[in-house]
Amino acid sequence: MIGNNIRTIREKCGMTQELLASKLQLLGCDITRSAIAKIEVGQRHIYPDEIILIKEILNTTYDMIFKI
Repeated sequence: MIGNNIRTIREKCGMTQELLASKLQLLGCDITRSAIAKIEVGQRHIYPDEIILIKEILNTTYDMIFKI
């Protein structure tokens, strides 16, 4: 659910998984494009620090990330 929301928001921003991973890496988050893909399809859990940075990068709200 959270992963799908992140994918939807990321796509609305016109951002690729690779670009999101790069921006996270620049902010000190050790994550790959493959990990982003796994988060989006629910194959990998997401850490709180990753959620915080993704929220900032995608300029969104926690409500949008966690919406049901």
